[in-house]
Amino acid sequence: MKKIKISPSILSADFSQLGNEIKRLEDGGADMIHVDVMDGHFVPNLTIGPPVIKTLRNYTKLPFDVHLMIAPVHKYIKNYAEAGADIITIHPEATDDLKESINHIKELGKKVGVSLNPNTKIDIIKEFFSEINLILIMSVHPGFGGQKFMPEVLVKIKELKKIKDQQNFNFDIEVDGGINFDNSKLAIEAGANILVSGTTIFKNNNGNIKKNIDTLKAS
Repeated sequence: MKKIKISPSILSADFSQLGNEIKRLEDGGADMIHVDVMDGHFVPNLTIGPPVIKTLRNYTKLPFDVHLMIAPVHKYIKNYAEAGADIITIHPEATDDLKESINHIKELGKKVGVSLNPNTKIDIIKEFFSEINLILIMSVHPGFGGQKFMPEVLVKIKELKKIKDQQNFNFDIEVDGGINFDNSKLAIEAGANILVSGTTIFKNNNGNIKKNIDTLKAS
């Protein structure tokens, strides 16, 4: 059975207690920490920047899975790398030159993630499959937490998994947006091996993080 990893989104955490929330996630069995960075321009919301990430880096040794929903993204990649990101995920639409941005992330010694919005086609990244460590499939339109999962993206996950298996690529398939105990099984069956979840992990079962992470892993 393939190992399912859980990357809790701190977007749903108590922002007045972020350091402690990250410790709770680590103690609860999280595999990495998903950090949503929004600029109020590429997406209609504002979240956190490099200084906060740098501070949070002191609270855990878990990998920081940093999703940059900012544009133009290229000139800010170094800031997030230096702040402590381990995986830097960018959107093709947010850079003038995706190849250059991918190379920049690699030069900084970080893992490369590329995110596909619900309406973004896989073809836009097909020439980069061998250089990408993680493909993040958005199952909501990015910008806000707490949205409903869009089941139509399951077709895209299945297609990616087929490409990965047939051509022996090594990227992870991550899915983010409205993941709960019901649709997590569908995402895993389609081919995802990393689940991002915020509301479900922090709010379900009276906030029992370990139970919620274990339940998602067992989907």
